[in-house]
Amino acid sequence: MTQETRGTIIKRGEEMIIVLGFSCLYAYYYLGVYVDFDPNAPVTTFMKADEDTIYMERDGVYEPFEIRGVDLGIAIPGEWATDFAIDEETYLRWFQMISDLGANTIRVYTILHDDFYNAFYKYNTQREADGEEPLWLIHGVWVDDYSHNSHKDIYDEGLLPEMIEDCKTIIDIIHGQRFHLGRDGDGSGFYRNDVSKWVIGYILGVEWEPSLVTYTDQNNPDKTEYVGKYMRTTDDATPFETALAQLGDAVIEYETTRYKEQRLVAFSNWPATDPFKYSVVTTVYRKKSTAVNVEHIQPTEEFISGYFASYHVYPYYPDYLETEHQAEQYTRDDLRKIYTTNVLATYEHRIDLMDAVDINDYLTDADYYDSQGRFNTYRAYLNAINEFHNIPVVISKYGVTTGRGRAQKDENTGRDQGYVTEQEHGQYLIECYEDIMDSGCAGSLIFSWQDEWFKRTWNTMHSVDLDNTPYWSDYQTNEQFFGLLTFDPGEEESVCYVDGDASEWTEDDIVLEYENGSLSMKYDEKFIYFYVRGDDYDPESDKLYIPIDITPKSGSTYCQNYDITFERPCDFVISIDGRNNSRIVVQERYEALKSTYWENYYLEDPYIYPPEKNSPQFVTIDLAMKVENIVPKSDDVNEPVGEKYETGILRYGNANPKAYNFDSLADFMFTDDGVEIRVPYELLNFFNPSEMMIHDDYYECYGIEGLHIDSMYVGFAYGEYGDERIDMTPFELEGWGKTVTYHERLKRSYYILRDYWAELDENSGKS
Repeated sequence: MTQETRGTIIKRGEEMIIVLGFSCLYAYYYLGVYVDFDPNAPVTTFMKADEDTIYMERDGVYEPFEIRGVDLGIAIPGEWATDFAIDEETYLRWFQMISDLGANTIRVYTILHDDFYNAFYKYNTQREADGEEPLWLIHGVWVDDYSHNSHKDIYDEGLLPEMIEDCKTIIDIIHGQRFHLGRDGDGSGFYRNDVSKWVIGYILGVEWEPSLVTYTDQNNPDKTEYVGKYMRTTDDATPFETALAQLGDAVIEYETTRYKEQRLVAFSNWPATDPFKYSVVTTVYRKKSTAVNVEHIQPTEEFISGYFASYHVYPYYPDYLETEHQAEQYTRDDLRKIYTTNVLATYEHRIDLMDAVDINDYLTDADYYDSQGRFNTYRAYLNAINEFHNIPVVISKYGVTTGRGRAQKDENTGRDQGYVTEQEHGQYLIECYEDIMDSGCAGSLIFSWQDEWFKRTWNTMHSVDLDNTPYWSDYQTNEQFFGLLTFDPGEEESVCYVDGDASEWTEDDIVLEYENGSLSMKYDEKFIYFYVRGDDYDPESDKLYIPIDITPKSGSTYCQNYDITFERPCDFVISIDGRNNSRIVVQERYEALKSTYWENYYLEDPYIYPPEKNSPQFVTIDLAMKVENIVPKSDDVNEPVGEKYETGILRYGNANPKAYNFDSLADFMFTDDGVEIRVPYELLNFFNPSEMMIHDDYYECYGIEGLHIDSMYVGFAYGEYGDERIDMTPFELEGWGKTVTYHERLKRSYYILRDYWAELDENSGKS
């Protein structure tokens, strides 16, 4: 063999070794391939659970552990959640704030970028070095929206098979043994930090769509049994519950075999798929079509850790027990007349097919009253869940939103979904927490840590460009404002605060000026601001009108409501009429609610009989609340079936977060010589203000489409101005595209909750 040949062989051998090495690393860190070299090694756990309590091992002793935490989202302004744009420094800062709040646990929903796990490792390592309690983690497993809402059942590709693989990936990630490129909705990175000693458990799945559960059960009638090493089904299990048992067993088996560890496990659930059945009225109105009962999934003796029930429960939706309460006014004879005998019998048969227990079997009259003596269906529902289950219950999502728009009402305690001040937010979270813990739950997680600009809500999503929601803060969309941490426009502070102090307004802001007064304007990523100054303006007696011309497609030069005329056809009028009677009205052609929800609130089809483009009638700005009655009103077909409320009413107060009397919902406040006003974009029919897109003509487009504008026309008048037309002037609009500015601010609710938890812990001897 020549020297050259020998060198070639050596070189190829080295190349093969390198390829083999990379292949092994790829198989181990990316594919999750491993060899169990010690199959008889003991399995450990530091978390356990019995029938109602969760325990954590501390110094060799298992002590009761209350899960008290927050759900952590993955979005910041200007970014979608799937951009995973939160960096390590931000996570570290947030972790400290969460600890200072008095929470001990955070929950994430899916695989995040490695920045999160690196920050979590760094934060907890330092906490333990300083002799302080670390933050604990509950990890979720997500399901992509397409698979969840498509033609698939849970056994199909995209659901159960992918969830099992994602679970294995998550387990490798928390043990610091994974390289992951991610797929739709996942983070990615090289996960080298072992954070497993701070991970207390997993919540598997999402808020299951009832249609997916029902379709799975109907499509797989023979899949009603699963016997695994760690989880098995009972004789009453449904095909969907059997799939969950298979998922849980796979998760436990993988971590047990590869890492010799076990953790708490739960399956995500919520009222729409709770284990109960209800009356016909509730079943039909709330579309309660199925039940998921995790008691049909039982752990085996091989599962030495804990099993708990996880529910997302809010005080306002879906409030089944309030519907049950309202349904008591209808007798069976009433329902037979309303639904007809055959239809009623069909509904009752469907309820029987659910094979669920009646919620009323787990409730007494006393369960409906909370510690304040209020009739409280939220507390009653929590009582029923705890009475039903033989395992600990954790309410892994509860919350109230500080958004200006409101989507649901809590009929009994006022904890509505929206139009809640930051102070009320804090108080309502405390009340929900007390309801949860007083009902016997083992823990709770607040939704959510931070506000999220990209979110949408059912009663405003028709009005906005859903492809660009991260680029502006839509105060009318309540879903964006569940957080304890908010994001206000501006790098350090907002361009304006409506607080009665006009010092921030300059001559450069003036758009229209008379000898005795002026109108100034500004805007940012959340509001358009107005400041009207008048030498002789008396806010207690003078009515102020600000006409606005936004769309070139319609508008009126006369407002019949207020008997005022304008230089140009206008679409909106801001009317400041004292502290308690101020509002914005819209010309009826440009009313967004009628364009989308006319069938629920109006008697005539506006697309057959559209309002005139120059109609002088201006109407209130309303938001949808309910789109149908609890039961059909067969005796009056001409009565609208929906419930709406006037969102265009303007609220007086101080909107400066630094003020002692701060009111986060305030829309206007008087100054020494005038009034400051802030208006959310959606109240003026902006489709996407980041690009200055407004609503086009609904009746030309047959619905809501975007129309670009580069200016709006405004004017103002107050006092005795006679029959003169109100002058109008252009206000230039440039937008900001996808480049947003914002700064973090802890809401007042954060401090209220922090102080409450601190006092609670002090009284209980925890600190």
